[in-house]
Amino acid sequence: MKISATDEYSLRILLQIARAHPEEGLNLSQISELENISQAYAAKITRSLRMAGFIQSMRGHKGGYILAMSPKDIRINQVLKSLGGAIYSDKFCGKHSGNLSLCTNSVDCSLRSLWTIVQLSMDNLLDKISIYDLLKSETQVNQNLAKISEHILYVQHQ
Repeated sequence: MKISATDEYSLRILLQIARAHPEEGLNLSQISELENISQAYAAKITRSLRMAGFIQSMRGHKGGYILAMSPKDIRINQVLKSLGGAIYSDKFCGKHSGNLSLCTNSVDCSLRSLWTIVQLSMDNLLDKISIYDLLKSETQVNQNLAKISEHILYVQHQ
């Protein structure tokens, strides 16, 4: 499992925009400079984020991007799924690339069980974390994420 550069920079751009003045936002030049990426790459990412409804563009000489909703309402799972989809979904088995039109293991597949529980665990964790939760220092974020993961483990063992 890999988090793509686009996933990483999308979250970073959302964080930068969330930190900006809510009425001014950030323009492409500012985003590019803050994240040390090309303006073309920043434009590609902001377009995806805008199409997914996470940011809005503002026109005019001070034009730029602002969040389309509160940072507390932007869940990390929503962002990642809007960009590249889930790591695993039931549709995966239907996209079999083998010699047969049907996966050889479609009736009894232990890997399907593994990927399902991995996806459910990730969904459970990432649904609880918002952009707002990541606006703090790394130390504070580490502490908060540790509490969230402890809570999830506690609930799962009940």
